[in-house]
This record gives sequence, C-alpha cells and structure tokens, in this order.
Amino acid sequence: MSTTGIELKTRRRGLAEAVELLSSMRFAITLLVMIAIAAIIGTIMQQDRAMPDYVNQFGPFWFEVFRKVGLYTVYSAWWFLLILAVLIVSTGLCVARNAPKFLRDMRSWRDSVREESLRNFHHHSEWTAPLDTVPLAQQTANRLADAGYRTKIVEKPGGVLVAAKKGAANKFGYIFAHTAIIVILLGGLLDSNLPIRFQEWFMGKTPYGGTGLISAIAPQHRLGLGNPSFRGNTMIPEGQASDTALLQQADGVLVQDLPFTIELKKFTIDFYSTGMPKLFASDVVIRDHETGKAFPATVKVNQPLIYRGIAVYQSSFEDGGSKLKLTGWPMAGTSDKPFAIEGEVGNATALKQGADTYSVEWSGFRPFNVENTSQNNDARAVTKGKSLEEQFSQTLSQHSGSAAKNVGNKDFKNVGPSVQYKLRDKTGQAREFLNYMQPVTLEGRQVYLAGVRTNPSDQFSFLRIPADDEHGVREWMRLRAALADASLREEAARRYAARALPPGDANGTLARQLQDSAAKTLAIFAGDGSQGGYLAVSKFLERIPAAEQEKAAGVFMKMLNGAMWELWQAARARAGEAAVTPTETHGRFLQQATNALSDSFFYGAPVFLALDDFKEVKASVLQVTRSPGKKVVYVGCLLLVLGIFSMFYIRERRVWVWVKPAPSGGTHALMAMSTQRKTLDFQREFDDLKNKLPQSA
Repeated sequence: MSTTGIELKTRRRGLAEAVELLSSMRFAITLLVMIAIAAIIGTIMQQDRAMPDYVNQFGPFWFEVFRKVGLYTVYSAWWFLLILAVLIVSTGLCVARNAPKFLRDMRSWRDSVREESLRNFHHHSEWTAPLDTVPLAQQTANRLADAGYRTKIVEKPGGVLVAAKKGAANKFGYIFAHTAIIVILLGGLLDSNLPIRFQEWFMGKTPYGGTGLISAIAPQHRLGLGNPSFRGNTMIPEGQASDTALLQQADGVLVQDLPFTIELKKFTIDFYSTGMPKLFASDVVIRDHETGKAFPATVKVNQPLIYRGIAVYQSSFEDGGSKLKLTGWPMAGTSDKPFAIEGEVGNATALKQGADTYSVEWSGFRPFNVENTSQNNDARAVTKGKSLEEQFSQTLSQHSGSAAKNVGNKDFKNVGPSVQYKLRDKTGQAREFLNYMQPVTLEGRQVYLAGVRTNPSDQFSFLRIPADDEHGVREWMRLRAALADASLREEAARRYAARALPPGDANGTLARQLQDSAAKTLAIFAGDGSQGGYLAVSKFLERIPAAEQEKAAGVFMKMLNGAMWELWQAARARAGEAAVTPTETHGRFLQQATNALSDSFFYGAPVFLALDDFKEVKASVLQVTRSPGKKVVYVGCLLLVLGIFSMFYIRERRVWVWVKPAPSGGTHALMAMSTQRKTLDFQREFDDLKNKLPQSA
C-alpha cells in the first residue's frame, strides 16, 4: 500500500474519531455544564451595568480582567455564543448519526430471529394447538392486532414466524428531543446579540459613547429597520414622541430606528396606600412611517402592544424634566442668608458660592418616597469598653445612616417628594445628594433628611436636620452660621459664664477662666477651619490621661451643651429676635441640632438645597423588542414536549411467535416478548398475551 493511501486512511480515521467525540453524550454534557456555569455567573453578577459601577465594585485590575473575559455581558460574549454554536453542531451530528438507525429500527420487523434464540428470551411461552400451522399463525396475528400490535407473517423453513410490534414511535422521542435542543438554541441565537455583533464585525457599526441629540448621531452608530433582532428602551416624556430605541452596549449605545413613531399622550400611575406603585400604563398614539396610519393604544405592564412584528412593553417610568423651585442655604462661612434657585430634571444650573463656581446637575425627582421610619434605638448611646473615638464614630454612623435601615419592622410610610442632584466643582469632582421636601418623624422628632454619597454604587448616608418651631431649617442654619462666627462664640462664652456663676463672681478671675473654657469648647467643636464636631472633641480628649478621660468627657459635654444654648440665643439676639424659652422641646431640638452640626462636617457640600415647589413632568420608559426567535423557540418547546412524552410514555414492545407442526400432532407455538424497559405493566401485558393467544377460537 502506498504512503498516500496510509495517510488518507489515517486522516479519515482521525476525522471519524473527531466526529464521534463531537457527537458523543459526554461532549454534550460538558458543553451543558459550561453553559450552566455561565448562567450562574450571569445570575450572580449583574449584567449590562455602567462600566464605572464595575470599576467601583472590583477595582481597576479585576475590572479589566473580567471585561476581557466578557463577564459583564455573559449572554452575548463571544465564548458563550461559541459554546451554543458548538452545542448545536454537536447535537446536529448526534441526530445525523443516530436518526437513520432509529428510523431503520422502527421500520424493521426483526424477522431474522431463529427459534433457538426465542427460547433464550426471559419472557417466553410455549403451547400446542389443534389447528394447522397457517391458520394458527393467522389466528395469532389477528389476536395480536386486536391488542394493538402491527403484525407481519413470514414463511420460514419448517414453520411460520408471526412478528409484531407496538410503540415503535418511541424512537421519535429521541429524535424530537435532540432536534428540539437544536431548534431552541437556534431561536436563542436569533434573539441574542449575534445579529448586532455581526453588524459590528462586518458592517462597521460601533456604539456611540458621547452625548447630544439622537437625531444628530452618525449612521455608523445606528441600526436600520432591517435589523432582525433587538431589545432596547426608549424614554418618552408626556406630550413628546420617539421613533428610536437605545440598545445599551458595554462602551456606549446603539440607536435602533423604528418603523413607527410612539407619542406619549398620558402616563398613568396608581399607588397603594403605602405609596408603593400599584399600576402604571402609557396612553400612546402609534404613527406608521410607511402608510401614515395612526391609532391610539394603551401599553400596560404585562399587556404589550405588538405592531409590525415589534413588541412594545411597559418597562418603568422616569422623570421627564420636572420644573423645580428650591431654597439654597449656605453650609460654610458665617452667612445664613438663603437664596432662590430653580432647576429642571435632566439639565444643569450654575451655582456661585463666594469665589467658587459649581454646577448643579439635576438627576431625579420623585413625588412619592416609601421609607421605613422606625428608629427605636438611641443614636447617642455610648457603649462601655470602647474608646471615645469609637463611641463618637458610632454616634456619627447612627446619625448619618440610611433612612431605609431596619426594613424588617415594616414601618413603611410615604415621606413625600424628594430631589436628587449632583454638585460638581470646577475640577470635575462631584458628590450626589438626595434631599426630602418634607420633614420625617424619627425618634419622636421631625427632621429633614439630606442624603449624600460619593460613589453611585454606595448607599446614601443622611444628615438629619431638626425642624424648628416653624417646621423649617432656619433655626438650624442660624446656629450653624453662629458656630462659624468667632465673635458670636465669644459672646456665647461670656453669656455662659455669666449664667453659670453666682452674681458676685461674674466679673472675677473664675468667670474669665470659665468664659475662656467655654470659648475653647465651642472652638474645638467648630473646628476653626479644620475637622470639627464630635470627632474633633474625641481627638482633643485623647490628649488627656486615660484615667481622667471619662470625667473630662462629661465636663466637656456639659459645657458644650450650655455654650451651644447661649450661642443660639446670641444668634437670635443679633438677628433682632427674642430669646427662646428654655423648654424640654427646645432642649431636644438643641441636642439634635448639635448632633447634626457634628455630622455636617462630613456632608461635603457648600450649600443645602431645600425643595420648595415643583411641577412634575412624567416620562414612560418603554421596552421595544423584535424577537423572531420566539416562535422558533415555541416550535422547539413543542418538539421537546413531544419528545419527552414519546420517551417516557410510549414503550416499544415486540412479540415473536414461531409456529411449526408438532411431532405428536397439531401445531406447536413458541412466543417471546421483549421491551427496552421492563415494568410491572409489561409483565401484566405478557401474562395477558400468554393466556390469550393459546385459547381456542
């Protein structure tokens, strides 16, 4: 044999082995395990989020590693699509290899059996009948036909063979089930990002990562009407229209053109008594670009509008550009003069504070907010065994914690409107704020919640500004400005010394010392340009010997409370207002105000913006999808059901009866029966045939 012939046979053998491996059960199971692992990853790790969120969560190094692997978009990653494609090929080869054998076996009567082999079957029976060979064979065939079997009579040397079979369609179960996997996977690929990836790879489409008007986006960032599959969102404010959808990608968006325009006439939302959304729906008008046809429709949750093969679902709702009126309060310096500011959600407003200029980016407005307002713990409790710094840090965390903690106690209430915005400085650094319009009752007192966070992935921490007698923040703002004013602190220290000492000692050395101590206490708490509040107090007390710290802390806090009261009165006197009556209510207000002043050093904003009035503009977020693979998947599911039904509920049985003349006269019959799965039903059927077939006509 030539070398070429040997090489050819080797190649054919290698190809055959590769095909056998690719179409084997163990290879298919391996692929299914890989798909299951990918699905677990896609479930645990949130998909299609903004890239900065992943950077904040995993850090720059692992962010880049996971990005290259494609874990942020698992179901559209190249390796996941490749696994699906290989599984389709593997299953297809399996069907191609085995389906012809199954079909031949279904058509086969297996009439080449011999008498000796039938006697070796576990389920067999023999009897003698007075009929001749042919009549007995015909009678047996008829009785098997009455039992639901298809029969065939075959002449054999020395006798007649009756072959019968029932349930041969069981083989269709394997064919249908494997074909169903192929069909479902093909449907899934049709509805995946594969068509979009194809356009990116071969048609020059690229995601758009900038900002601006959708109408001005270049064609290379837009997908045409012929795009076979997509899933995108469009946000439409009331009274406006849209004929595009945005498809979120890892590094931007693709704009999908629609064959019709969706105009939002009205967005309706109903609430439960707690303020939670109960139902929301969009009243829209659809205008077909090709025919000019226009018709009204209502899109509700779980009640989509389907037109021209495109389904429009009610996804969520957003703010569509609500008009806001706010009052700004300085959070630094000695001024407490408010100023008016206006904004529109989705836009930005310039803000000038002293020599610095900021940009207020209005990012959200909510007319309803459901929060848990249960706060049973004393946020000012001091735990023994901890350092003073740990105690003050605990106090700070309790006062600055989320208003939505302790969700298990079910004390949910609608706390009214809120505004969300980012305050960006000239260097581009920004913090995000969330302020509630109305005061919330916490720990028996009304407070205004002012949330702040540095990263979008963080939860808001809340500054709690106590409401004054006029249910506003003016008194707290006045106290904050007074604490920053050195002259007012000196006046408050003088008042405190005069009130704390007997009248005869008011002008003596002790009074001067007490006044200096009170002024120093206020200065430490004020921070004098550095970090103030309880943290500054704790750092000051750490310089005192440990044995005397607890006593010193008690004296310091007592002096601080008294000096803060006098500071409040001095500030009111300078503003030309009467002194506050020392009542329990005012005492609690001052304590909460002091706690809020300590927390305010972590607020990190030059102003506090209080929402006064608004004109809400609603916007509906609609999901627009074209899913040609959906019907393909339905066909696959039907095949899968038929396949499973055939495999589990149709049992193939075969019966052979060998009929030949008996040596002693009459006719001898040998029956054998087989099945793939031996069950109690099979045993009963065998016993029934064993008793029925020998009976005389």
